[in-house]
Amino acid sequence: MNFMRSGTIHQMKRTIQWAAATLSSALLLIPGCASKCCMTTFPVTSIPYGSVDGQPVTLYTLRNSHGAEATIMNYGGLVQSLKVPDRHGHFDDVVLGYDDLAGYLKATPYFGAIIGRYGNRIGGARFTLDGRTYTLAANNGRNSLHGGIKGFDKVVWQVVKATPSSLKLHYLSKDGEEGFPGNLDVTATYTLTEANELKLTFQATTDKPTIVNLTHHSYFNLRGQGNGDILGHEVYLNADQITAIDSELIPTGVLRDVAGTPFDFRTPTTIGARINDPDPQLQYGPGYDHNWVIKKPPGQFGLMARVYEPTTGRVMEVLSDEPGVQFYVGNFLDGSIIGKDGKAYARRTAFCLEPQHYPDSPNKPNFPSVVLRPGQTFKNTIVYRFSTR
Repeated sequence: MNFMRSGTIHQMKRTIQWAAATLSSALLLIPGCASKCCMTTFPVTSIPYGSVDGQPVTLYTLRNSHGAEATIMNYGGLVQSLKVPDRHGHFDDVVLGYDDLAGYLKATPYFGAIIGRYGNRIGGARFTLDGRTYTLAANNGRNSLHGGIKGFDKVVWQVVKATPSSLKLHYLSKDGEEGFPGNLDVTATYTLTEANELKLTFQATTDKPTIVNLTHHSYFNLRGQGNGDILGHEVYLNADQITAIDSELIPTGVLRDVAGTPFDFRTPTTIGARINDPDPQLQYGPGYDHNWVIKKPPGQFGLMARVYEPTTGRVMEVLSDEPGVQFYVGNFLDGSIIGKDGKAYARRTAFCLEPQHYPDSPNKPNFPSVVLRPGQTFKNTIVYRFSTR
């Protein structure tokens, strides 16, 4: 089918979403309709979005009672839009992306995607596990990035369950896919909470020893997507160290203290304050594109980062049980991508905060393990919490 590029069809899509939301809200006011048995008779807000390899792609819009909305598709588990209020109650979409599926299929730097099997880079596109060396697709120079040529961001996921506030997706990654061993059975659950949180829960099991590192890759701009650069956003990162990198952005294995460097965000600091510092680590980016070692016990759920945008008053906190977070500031955006509402995405007009295990962990024995064995369950919970001040 056509990918809905015209303004008329795009407006029709929004009208359908509004009508469905209005109907659902009205039904909640009918006595007795708050019960589970009654609510299940009303449809979840969803619209067709095209197809990939003959498989239908659908957009699902999650809502809470405060007016926040998250629109997610079953292609790549992509968060297509995320609308949250500013300090005056005005809602903006704060994630980059496209209005239609064709944009995501043509060219996308992982906008809003599930990343797997292995988020971030694996040096030399190879690793050794239990004495056997596995060769992966090299899609980032000579290295593997974000799961390879066709990672989890480029497949159609099965919809397990959809409700007005949650969406559960499933994907079976076959043994040998992109070079990774084992049949990896994965679920991803999105929940939009009443606390204006977008919560993502990943779980995975395997039938053969493998490696796994799942994360989420939304590009955020708390002023609203396409509304200028993010250099004035103030960032706090709960970390005393980063994993130092080489010129290919592969960790050297050294944990570098942030004290006295442009990587020290233990006191809230604007993104642009030190981004042009001559520090060689920063020049490799060029700019921030590094993994911070989060200061908390292994496996403990807790605060990783907080971002504040002064003009709108929006605050985003990032919480997870992962040991690290990749902080990237759109260094490779160059204005060539025309996104939602016809807006060009120039350099450093968005940032990413990706909770994860460290890059190249399979080749760094001193890093926390990413090995998953039969009988074990991989879990990663990520919360993006929005508020204002």
